[in-house]
Amino acid sequence: MIKRFVFGNPMETEAVPEKPQAVQIYADKAGKEKKGVKEDVRTGKKSETALPHLVWDDEALSLRMDDEDIVYGLGENVRGINKRGWIYVSDCSDEPDHHEDMHSLYGAHNFLLIDGTETFGLFIDTPSKVTFDVGYTKYDELRITVEDNAFELYVIEAPRLERSEKTIGTTGTVTVADGEKCAMNEWDTQDGFAEQELSAPEQIVHEFRRLIGRSYIPPKWAFGYGQSRWSYMTEQEVREVARRYREHHLPLDMIYLDIDYMERYKDFTVDREAFPDFEELVEEMKEQGIRLVPIIDAGVKIEKGYDVYEEGIANGYFCKDEDGKEFIVGVWPGRCHFPDMLNDEARRWFGRKYKVLLDMGVEGFWNDMNEPVIFYSEKRLEELFDKLGAYKGRNMGVDDFFEFQHMPAVLSNCAEDYRSFYHNCRGQKVRHDKVHNLFGYYMTRSAAEAFEELEPDKRILLFSRASYIGMHRYGGIWTGDNKSWWSHLLMNMKMLPSLNMCGFLYVGADIGGFDRDCTRDLLLRWLALGIFLPLLRNHSAKWTRRQELYEFGDTEDFRGILALRYRLLPYLYSEFMKAALTDGMYARPLGFAWREDPIARRVEDQMLIGESIMIAPVYEQNAAGRVVYLPEEMKLVRFKDAQISEETVLPAGHHYVEIPLDEVVLFVRKGHILPLAQGGEKVADVDWDELELVHFAGRGARYDLYDDDGVSRDVDLDEGIQWICL
Repeated sequence: MIKRFVFGNPMETEAVPEKPQAVQIYADKAGKEKKGVKEDVRTGKKSETALPHLVWDDEALSLRMDDEDIVYGLGENVRGINKRGWIYVSDCSDEPDHHEDMHSLYGAHNFLLIDGTETFGLFIDTPSKVTFDVGYTKYDELRITVEDNAFELYVIEAPRLERSEKTIGTTGTVTVADGEKCAMNEWDTQDGFAEQELSAPEQIVHEFRRLIGRSYIPPKWAFGYGQSRWSYMTEQEVREVARRYREHHLPLDMIYLDIDYMERYKDFTVDREAFPDFEELVEEMKEQGIRLVPIIDAGVKIEKGYDVYEEGIANGYFCKDEDGKEFIVGVWPGRCHFPDMLNDEARRWFGRKYKVLLDMGVEGFWNDMNEPVIFYSEKRLEELFDKLGAYKGRNMGVDDFFEFQHMPAVLSNCAEDYRSFYHNCRGQKVRHDKVHNLFGYYMTRSAAEAFEELEPDKRILLFSRASYIGMHRYGGIWTGDNKSWWSHLLMNMKMLPSLNMCGFLYVGADIGGFDRDCTRDLLLRWLALGIFLPLLRNHSAKWTRRQELYEFGDTEDFRGILALRYRLLPYLYSEFMKAALTDGMYARPLGFAWREDPIARRVEDQMLIGESIMIAPVYEQNAAGRVVYLPEEMKLVRFKDAQISEETVLPAGHHYVEIPLDEVVLFVRKGHILPLAQGGEKVADVDWDELELVHFAGRGARYDLYDDDGVSRDVDLDEGIQWICL
């Protein structure tokens, strides 16, 4: 059950394609909020009888939480899967350090799921800044404050599900493990695959995901391994990366191009001195099974004769300042304008610019710097120079020195700058800070809508750094400029189920860390987690240690872990597609499956990947293994060199499991099947037909294997399912 409440006059975000009728509108006809009304927005009762329900008090939404309540959600954020005990702010921010004391990261994902005495979900739909005090000020209180008090609230409660009697058909056969055949009508199914009981949290996520629309589906090759670095500077360097990966028999499907492939950092251009035969390079890489994936940034360089700049100026497609002049900011190319992504015309214009690279054979893109990042505004830079000049010749004591030292630090991403430019949104002049969280979402939407028009029958890889719920329909995300820190490896894992709840399924982090110098053991451990994530990309900054797998000496251990990814692809792709096409989750916390187990509900360093397996990666330096909690009896499966070296059934409880650096351990659930392919050095090599079945099940167990051509936009779950039986 979903109830919608409207507070004030919120701006439309288009996060929800088809809105249910509002239960209550908390505004008069002039748009003024009602005052003095304290109501439980879930039941309509007065607040004095509402606890522990959600209450609106004209300033914030609040509810009382019990000690055992777990608060899931908020997508990409710091800290744990359970969000209790901290303040989170939805305000898309370029915060590369990701320290525990951060309040905002690159995305704004305003969905919470409270699981405890009562279980329900909340979605706060607004482009404004939202503050979630999740038991920080008062441990037993959740308090949600929206900056301008204008928002739509969706309350999602778990429906009562009835078992379906639908079957796919009454004829046909499926493959059985021992070669026998079984009729397709022996099992009831729902939505074309095996029906499973959903826990209350899963039901709420399912209802919310149905509300916000189907998640983005990338091409199948995008589930391969990608190598990236800021920057591969020339054609020769790209060829060398490809050559060395193939030479070492390290699987590779993508090479990413950062900003230096462009001509002076201008979007939709190619530096013809460094990449004179770019089109030929794209085709040459494709012949090796490798796609080139270039970056696109949010800022358009101010340069006469540059077509994107000239067209944007001529048509009024850039954001303006208070006086109606194009707002000037500094980004990679220096002085830039921001395309007005909230202007429908400007958004369509910018999206069609991707055609320049599509026509060169490119089939994938990553959108960056689209929070948007401001290195400086021209006005603020001038003010800084004036202030700095005043210090020349001064005898600086401690106070003067600290003030002087921090002056340049406040230049970038300054809140005042975000209040200094405007959008033309559906004919209305809107100050940027009021719609800040939509910029990255609408930039990625601009590309996705253009691809639907330019490549209507073909999936294009697309993911973004900044995002808002709703963008999940148009692209995936990577979790931003992390560090080569062990804590960020653990954070990478904890973000995944929270992002899935918000609709983002094609998700990954920069394997090994973007900034700082990665070590061999950290990269191996991170890769052992990364092979289970849909987006698998190794990315690093230009001033750091080279992070390509062959740069760490002997590649045998890397090869074994990476080869396992390609063996797992039939399972991982099946689970991703089933989650996308049925509004489910690819990665789940243990507490979703074992809600009555108090230990499982608190485990945050293990998770379920799909229906059949649980993973428990090692995330501490020099650890030879780790303690794993099994909520029920499971089969431990150990892989070395991508081959099974051990299968052991373990009882429920805590177990210490040794996990050497060159091995991967996973756990198969009882009554489930894990299909494995033979592998390959690119996704196109993987054979979906000849599978090895790992199972912990008796006769009669079944797995629903999904496959398709990996390219077509038109996908059908029923047509893509093949049943594997034991």
